[in-house]
Formats: sequence, structure tokens, C-alpha cells
Amino acid sequence: MRVLIILAGLFLVTCPASAKYLDAEAVNKAQFDGSFASKKAISPLLIKAEILLARAHFSPGEISGRPGENLNKAIAAFAEAQGKATKKLDRELWDKLASMSADPVVVDYTISEADMRGPFVEKIPDKMEMMQGLPHLAYTTPREALAEKFHMSQELLSALNPGEKFESGQTILVANISTGSLQEKVNRISVDKAKQELRAFDAGGKLLAYYPATVGSGEKPAPSGTLKVTAVKKDPTYHYNPAYAFKGVRTTKPFTIEPGPNNPVGVVWIGLTGEGYGIHGTPEPGKVGKTQSHGCVRLTNWDVLQLASGVSKGTSVDFIGEQKGTGSRHSRHSRHRRHG
Repeated sequence: MRVLIILAGLFLVTCPASAKYLDAEAVNKAQFDGSFASKKAISPLLIKAEILLARAHFSPGEISGRPGENLNKAIAAFAEAQGKATKKLDRELWDKLASMSADPVVVDYTISEADMRGPFVEKIPDKMEMMQGLPHLAYTTPREALAEKFHMSQELLSALNPGEKFESGQTILVANISTGSLQEKVNRISVDKAKQELRAFDAGGKLLAYYPATVGSGEKPAPSGTLKVTAVKKDPTYHYNPAYAFKGVRTTKPFTIEPGPNNPVGVVWIGLTGEGYGIHGTPEPGKVGKTQSHGCVRLTNWDVLQLASGVSKGTSVDFIGEQKGTGSRHSRHSRHRRHG
């Protein structure tokens, strides 16, 4: 169904009604066309491209169905792996992506009682020191939990399921992503501070996975040179040391924040040599690659879980490139330190 819109009596345009436009058929059957780069709103083509890239281990970060820098970087990394130098998706790259996976990119999912059980928290405080005392840094709503489960933005989840209240027993449309681990051991990680991205390689130099990342800041830059993985910890407890004097933290006493997906370091901490450095998750996946961190490397929770499946103590982590200047912008949870 299409809706006709008259603009100032000057011309007639048509635009798709969103509920029908984003149904399963529209997304699963989307095909490449020349307007790919000009799309501004959520589109079936962009949803499909993001999911296909994620399946190929070229993560676009949070799947949003919208154009953006993280999607462009994933396309560029995929193109490089195919021997091409471009940031734009063309017919050849699209055909290669589509040939790598025949499964539908969006599927029906029935919300379970476990999805609704939580536990949930009413609100995550803006200030880190106010998070201490919460028994678990859980999701705030089932919609937030479901969006992260399927690597999607909450906006896209709602757009695919207009009018849904996200209750137990409802069947909703979700991204059909791969939740599996890396199939090969990661021998070396490369973190590009200028491009804000992370790449994982096997012992032979083969690229295993690509992820967008937030890497340090102008105020607190990431390290340079080669570090080593010292530990991998899931569901980390966060310990704040007042000696680090993070901007916005107004306490002179140390404090602890309990584990959970909304913990400042997310669901995984990959510790590195060098005081306080690590690769970790985030409670705000939509801001990966767009804000700053305190010297660490921030990925989405699902990307760092996947990366953690292939790394072990001693894995090399090379920091390359010049630190990206990010001014004074701060994410709500950019102030992080280390796990317990």
C-alpha cells in the first residue's frame, strides 16, 4: 500500500506506508539498486545489507536500517577483503554478500516468558556513582532486551513491529542474525585509532572479523604499540578508582558497579597489558564509533562477545594510527575503568 502526499500544491509524490513497507517480504526480497547511497530513512535494502554484512563477520554495529558511518566502514572492510578499494556498495559486492547466505534476513520470533521475566530495572542513573547499590545493571524494558538480543536498534524493532506492545506470546519480526562464536582462534587484533575500528586475524594473517569501535579520546587517548590480552571475563563487575578523576564523576571514594548489560563496560571485559586498558562492551550500542572512551576500546555487547570467543591470554593487540579527535563530547557511559 502506498500513501499519496500533496506538497504545497506543487507536485505529487508517493511514499510507502511504513507498516507494509517494512514487512518480511519487502526486506527479504530487497535487491540492490542505484539509490542505495541516497537513502535517508529506514529501508529494506539497508536492513538486508547490514544483516548480510554481520553474518559475514563485517559488523555494522547496531543494525538500524539507516545509512551511517559504521555501515560505510563495514562495506569498505568487506570490499577490501574482496580486493576492492571502495566505501560504497556496488552490484558486485552486493552479489557477493547475497551469495554467502541464502537464509531470510528477517524472521518471525515468538516472545517467550523468559524474555519478559527480566529482571529489569526502572532506570539507569546518568551518573556512575549513582549506579552503585543497584543489584544488577539489567535492561530497563523487554523492548531494550529484545533489540539487543537481535543486534537491532530499538527504533528498528518498533518500525518492523508497529503497534506491538512486546508481550509474552506475541510473534514479532526480528533480524535473523548469527549468534555463533568465531570458528577460528584469533592470533592478532589490530585496533585503528584513526578509523575507530577493530580487526581480528588468524595465525596466517586471514581476516576473521571486523568491528566498528570507540577507541580512546582526545582527553584520554588509547595506547600505542602492541599489548597482550591478560584475561577475558564475562559479566564483569566495574570498579572505579577516584585516582583516575574521570570527568563528571564527583566522588573521592572508590565504588563498585554490579554486572549487567547496562554496566559501563557491558557484558565482557578483555583485559590488556598496561594499567586499566581493555576491550569491552557498552550499554549504548548506537554510540559505538560516535563518542569517546577513556583509553579503552568499546564494541557493542554482541560484537565483544563474538570477539571474546576467539581470543585467549597472550593474544597480541596492535594499536595503530593517530588518535581520533573527539572534542569534549561524552557518552553517558563513556567513563569506564576495569572489571572486578
